Amino acid sequence: MAPSFDWWGKDTRRGTPVVVKMENPNWSMVELEGPSKDDFLIAGESPTGRTREKARGKNAKQLTWVLLLKAHKAAGCLTSIGSAMVDLVATVRRRVASGRTDEDEDDADADADNDVTGKENPTVKTRFYSCIKVFLWLSVLLLGFEVAAFFKGWHFVSPNFQLDYLWASPWGFKGAFGWIYSQWVSIRVDYLAPPLQFLTNACVVLFISQSLDRLILCLGCFWIRFKKIQPVLKPGDEDLESGEKGYFPMVLVQIPMCNEKEVYQQSIAAICNLDWPKTNLLIQVLDDSDDPTTQLLIKEEVHKWQQEGANIVYRHRVIRDGYKAGNLKSAMNCSYVKDYEFVAIFDADFQPTPDFLKRTVPHFKDNEELGLVQARWSFVNRDENLLTRLQNINLAFHFEVEQQVNSVFLNFFGFNGTAGVWRIKALEDAGGWLERTTVEDMDIAVRAHLHGWKFIFLNDVECQCELPESYEAYRKQQHRWHSGPMQLFRLCLPAIIRSKISVWKKFNLIFLFFLLRKLILPFYSFTLFCIILPMTMFVPEAELPFWVVCYIPAMMSFLNILPAPKSFPFIVPYLLFENTMSVTKFNAMISGLFQLGSAYEWVVTKKSGRSSEGDLVSLVEREQKHQRGASVPGLEEMKEEFEKQEQKGSLQKKHNRIYVKELALAFLLLTASARSLLSAQGIHFYFLLFQGISFLLVGLDLVGEQIG
Repeated sequence: MAPSFDWWGKDTRRGTPVVVKMENPNWSMVELEGPSKDDFLIAGESPTGRTREKARGKNAKQLTWVLLLKAHKAAGCLTSIGSAMVDLVATVRRRVASGRTDEDEDDADADADNDVTGKENPTVKTRFYSCIKVFLWLSVLLLGFEVAAFFKGWHFVSPNFQLDYLWASPWGFKGAFGWIYSQWVSIRVDYLAPPLQFLTNACVVLFISQSLDRLILCLGCFWIRFKKIQPVLKPGDEDLESGEKGYFPMVLVQIPMCNEKEVYQQSIAAICNLDWPKTNLLIQVLDDSDDPTTQLLIKEEVHKWQQEGANIVYRHRVIRDGYKAGNLKSAMNCSYVKDYEFVAIFDADFQPTPDFLKRTVPHFKDNEELGLVQARWSFVNRDENLLTRLQNINLAFHFEVEQQVNSVFLNFFGFNGTAGVWRIKALEDAGGWLERTTVEDMDIAVRAHLHGWKFIFLNDVECQCELPESYEAYRKQQHRWHSGPMQLFRLCLPAIIRSKISVWKKFNLIFLFFLLRKLILPFYSFTLFCIILPMTMFVPEAELPFWVVCYIPAMMSFLNILPAPKSFPFIVPYLLFENTMSVTKFNAMISGLFQLGSAYEWVVTKKSGRSSEGDLVSLVEREQKHQRGASVPGLEEMKEEFEKQEQKGSLQKKHNRIYVKELALAFLLLTASARSLLSAQGIHFYFLLFQGISFLLVGLDLVGEQIG
């Protein structure tokens, strides 16, 4: 068996024996010695008197064995690659054979476990896809046209194509095809190239503006690290009620959930283990589940923790209006909330550490202008698959760079909806929770900022949660995260203009926070790299500079990946995947901006229920305690019925989907790459080729959780 050998690493060890076992019986065992110091001395300089020829012969023999070893490993790698390709082809065939696409209305994706609203009008739903198909068929037609011209010898390298050759004939042009092609070139030069070049230049300007914003954020993050700027806790005095040293005000903890049967146990357990005086803490489990079995299981979990002494209550709404915002608003209307000063919010898959409140709440002491303390997210499944690794890169940049820089220099950032502590007075002053958008967390943050409240982000306080492991779940999450801000921008713009905050803060909210980072980013990502770049291959008179295709995206990807240095091997997949996701983000942005049907689509992100090892141990110990206790009557029967439903659901074969918009764009980009190859445009060809392959992999749902 060949040992693991670092092909690209440089071995600095000297004189260390290495045992190499080859599978070939003729080479059973060879002792290969590393070069010693004498091997690098020329004849006459060696203290032992060795000759250069002897050293050279020894090194040549060693080099031979190293080459044999590498050849042996290379053969094994080729075998593995071949096997992987066979598996990939088989998976693609299964996807195509299943025939399930994201256009199917009766897909199992909208099951009872998810809370879905805002079903889109079929006309609106297919409008975006129809536009992409028009571009695709046009590119295929033009590619055939250009291939025919290429084989007639009309190949050109520069966009300044001359028609003299076509007109050099007694009848004025060389045949019918020559006349058609000359007319096409004339139309292209006179009518298509100017507007396409104008749009290209506009997108390049937007691209550079957004890149400068990203660069300034990274420089701000570097300054924060260089100066070691971070919020500092004030020393606490002894609490009169608890007798402990510290700051222990009355804190309300809310856990909004909806059909969260995979994660309800671990989230409730983690929050009930918070290190805070029980007399100063109340936990609300805000269950919006519409499944009776899930409701009963969550209610029993709350009952178990009540028996252990936790100050926890179960709350279920009969009228489920407003989704998460409506759930939180309803809970804040309880009469006992007036006794509490702060409220901490955790989504159902979040698992805070026991000292979470001790590291966040004391920042409010003697700081009456502070309305929110936000903690950073960490992920229990970030290394689960390629999709979770790429998400981790994005979110690491969001928290460490965007949130931290905005917190230090502006005292404002968008609330992340969970793992944060609010001053209840700030919530009430901002008008409370509103159900008018799908980003209620950003809505309340903007309104609180307009009323003068300040925010703090704690980069060193982490709260564990999980990332979506399937592309379908991630796509729906991103749709909500990018359509909601555009809804909010329409609603908040008049209030921002009329507010009494400074002009700089108004500029930050309107241009930087909303337009540049929420609207311009998905617009130019999709328009520039998915539409304009392919079209410039067929209209070469409109040029897209190679530095826009190569240097700036590479630099931006490098900056984005800096907060997650362990992810550097994934820098190229990250760049390609972000451009691929621009389809979903652009569609969501347009839906939110123009109030289309899908703008109000709400889907609870699917969870897998992953926990850290410590959480699992605590759950096992607690279950052993409860086995000797009493349970709610009829619960065992309900659990058995629940298990039967789970087994029945597992017997039904689930399929990954085929995403038609991504597939259409994949063929559009691959067609444009073929056209680029004809005109010998190197960097454009490679970018279009690999970006087309990326769209193809995502369109066939080969990224993320594999179902079948």
